[in-house]
Amino acid sequence: MYGQVAAVRNLSLTVERGEFLTILGPSGSGKTTTLMLLAGFEAPNTGDIVIGGKSVAAVPSYRRDQGIVFQSYALFPHLSVRGNLEFPLEMRGVKQKDRSARVERILNRVHLGDFGDRMPSQLSGGQQQRVALARALIADPPILLLDEPLGALDRNLREQMQGEIKTLHREFGITTVCVTHDQEEALTLSDRIVVMRAGQIEQTDTPESLYDRPATRFVANFLGEANFLDDIGLAVGADVPQSSETIAMVRPERIRIWAPDAAGRGFADDRQEVSGTVEEMIYAGPLRKYQVRVGHAQLIVREHVAAGQQVFRKGDEVRLDWLRTDIRFVTA
Repeated sequence: MYGQVAAVRNLSLTVERGEFLTILGPSGSGKTTTLMLLAGFEAPNTGDIVIGGKSVAAVPSYRRDQGIVFQSYALFPHLSVRGNLEFPLEMRGVKQKDRSARVERILNRVHLGDFGDRMPSQLSGGQQQRVALARALIADPPILLLDEPLGALDRNLREQMQGEIKTLHREFGITTVCVTHDQEEALTLSDRIVVMRAGQIEQTDTPESLYDRPATRFVANFLGEANFLDDIGLAVGADVPQSSETIAMVRPERIRIWAPDAAGRGFADDRQEVSGTVEEMIYAGPLRKYQVRVGHAQLIVREHVAAGQQVFRKGDEVRLDWLRTDIRFVTA
């Protein structure tokens, strides 16, 4: 509780040993508070937190023996890279000889073998992130907590570090809980994703299942882009029955876009087709994104750029179609 506000409510979550679990949600959804509860920086008003079969709800953070990586890295500026890595071992009473050996091993593992004597201010953002990860992993913690770990990096470096984190997780096998608002990061790294909204869990599943079969309109919109067909006036047919409490949805990359007179397009019973007018075409390197007006609704279409592909411009009349089996039903 923050005053009279419950930041997290009725939260029940199990993380499997060795799993990479990501808590995803917008600002104010409760994801960071959940991580702070796991880290011991916040205490629950009710309920319990159990790690490895032991209750830790009343255990302070410095006694939980967890590895934590913050968005700001939180490296000690007055210590060298080697000093930053030795610190958690020294606090655990590891002898100097053993500390030195472990530091050298982890430095080489994160490709910083020649950087041990540098100060944090002499490192790039990516190098500082590697030091922060190495410091969190060096004491073999039972659980690793990542708080927006890549938020301070530029896009290319962020993608590179996603691969590095995934490799380190697979190699060390440490149970990992990550908090982020970056959907791509969550999809790339996770074994499972928890989507939070207003302090509660909206849906938990594998990245593939969450994206392909979201349970609610919120999840469909937050994890990628979604076209909701309720405003088009179609008699929607799909592979699952529709109820009065659900809305039909199709992902932008599942929609094909054609010129009205395109040769060989044809029409099949397993597809649905509508007419529309292009309102915007956005070029994004490997992808083109179209915004198409269909009646009172706007549909988004994403297609991979290919040689010889017809490009549509604002004002062009087009036909759109999609497989009936690509339609999903979500609750409002």
